[in-house]
Amino acid sequence: MRGRLKARFDHKGVPSRASRVNIGTSRWETPMTSAADRLPTPRVLVRRFPHGEEIALPAYETAGAAGCDLRAAVPHGAPIVLQPGERALVPTGIAIALPGGWEAQVRPRSGLAAKFGVSCVNAPGTIDADYRGEVKVILINHGTDEFVIRRGDRIAQMVIAPVWQAVFIETETLDETARGAGGFGSTGV
Repeated sequence: MRGRLKARFDHKGVPSRASRVNIGTSRWETPMTSAADRLPTPRVLVRRFPHGEEIALPAYETAGAAGCDLRAAVPHGAPIVLQPGERALVPTGIAIALPGGWEAQVRPRSGLAAKFGVSCVNAPGTIDADYRGEVKVILINHGTDEFVIRRGDRIAQMVIAPVWQAVFIETETLDETARGAGGFGSTGV
């Protein structure tokens, strides 16, 4: 291996600038760092509604999971049956309060999509930091068989992510780029 040097790492496992390792390509070899090393951990307040009692709160299923599971808060004995092509607004029985500068993204669960063709209509759905209503998930059945949603089923995942609000400045012209106004498949399929 050409150009390999012994790297020196700081207390977070990040190599110092002088000791980054060039492995003969244009990429730098750096150890993976956790989000906790880069951003503060947001505290999300959760309010449970009466129809959400006994439903597990959002939870990360593994130590490295980006998304926490959301569960259906449909009534006992009254599941939602999604026929092929149908969609439904599924309650979770919770409301959340995010700190400013953060959002919650509601995304499909890959297992439901792969096994049953069930997904979220607006993926990712955004929950703004100032929204205080019930979190609901718009599910759609793209599969060929009916799909039954029962109380407590894991129906989607929620990713908490930082956001920035931009400042928009009106102008007469924009800078030129190689792409220009090309869009909607202009770079190929």
